[in-house]
Amino acid sequence: MLRPDPHQRPRLVEIRDNLLARIAEAEREGWLGEAEGLRVSLAGAQDKLSQLDRRPPAGGPVGLGTPRRRGVDPS
Repeated sequence: MLRPDPHQRPRLVEIRDNLLARIAEAEREGWLGEAEGLRVSLAGAQDKLSQLDRRPPAGGPVGLGTPRRRGVDPS
């Protein structure tokens, strides 16, 4: 899976905002096909932003779980 670079978040926000403005223009002009295509791109940009928002900060602790010995019943 490709992960977006956290440093590119401002650029993704700019792209999202531009897409919103272009969708509004396309709807105002009656370009329904264009508006639908832009909505697909908007969904992609919003998905990338949500991936960045869910990502833990770099350099923080990583949970690895509790180690268990193989073949040993935990009960």
